[in-house]
Amino acid sequence: MTYVSSDLHGFSADDFWRLLDSAGFSDSDELIVLGDVIDRNGDGGIALMRRMAMEPNITLLMGNHEAMLLSCSFLFDTITEESISRLDDTRIQLLSAWLNNGAAPTIASLRALFHEDEESARALVEYMEDAPVYEEVRLHGRRYVLTHAGLGNFSPDKPLDAYTAEELLWHRPAPEESYYPDATVIFGHTPTQYYGKQHQGRMLRTPTWLDIDTGAAGGGSPMLLRLEDEREFYFK
Repeated sequence: MTYVSSDLHGFSADDFWRLLDSAGFSDSDELIVLGDVIDRNGDGGIALMRRMAMEPNITLLMGNHEAMLLSCSFLFDTITEESISRLDDTRIQLLSAWLNNGAAPTIASLRALFHEDEESARALVEYMEDAPVYEEVRLHGRRYVLTHAGLGNFSPDKPLDAYTAEELLWHRPAPEESYYPDATVIFGHTPTQYYGKQHQGRMLRTPTWLDIDTGAAGGGSPMLLRLEDEREFYFK
C-alpha cells in the first residue's frame, strides 16, 4: 500500500508512528511525506526526520521549510572570522525569513545534534538536500502527482520538471483552481482551514486535487491518505 502525509511541523515522532500503526502501515508499504517535517512545534521535527531517514520505505519530498533550512545551512558551519565575514545582507534576509516561519526549535535541535554527533547531523542535512520536489505514482490505472504546494502557473502541457521550486513549494491554489482531467494532484502547504472553518482538520477534496495539510503547524495533527482506496486516517 502507498500512503502520503504532509506538513508534520514538529509533530511528535512517537505520535506519528502511532498514526502509522493505526493505518496498518508495515515494512511492505510505502510512505511519501510531502515536505515540511520541520519547524513550528516541539523539537522542530528533528527527531521525526531522523527516524524517517532510517526507514527505506519512507520518501521525503522537499517542502518550503526544508528549502529555507538549506538556504541557511551556513548556520551550522564552524564559526570563524571568515564565516562571520560571509554573513552578508542576503544571508541575514534568508535567516530572518526562516525565523519568521517558525525556525527557532529546529535551529536549536539541529545545533545540539551538531554538537553531540556532527556526522549524524550532516547526514540529516544531506537527507533533506536529496529530497525531490515532486513524485508521480500510478496505481490501478490512476495517476497521482505529489508535490508540496500544488502546481503554480499550471499548464496541462507543462512537464513537471519545468516547474520552478517557487511554483512547487510556495503556491497556494485557489478553491476553483483545476489541474489534470486524468490525474489527481496531492499537496499540503496550505492548511485546509484556510479554505473555510468547515474544512479544519480534514482533507479537502476537489475534482482534480486533494489538500492533505490538516493543520499540524498550528497545533493540530497530520493525516495519512492511502492511495489505493483514498481512505483517510486521522490521529486520535
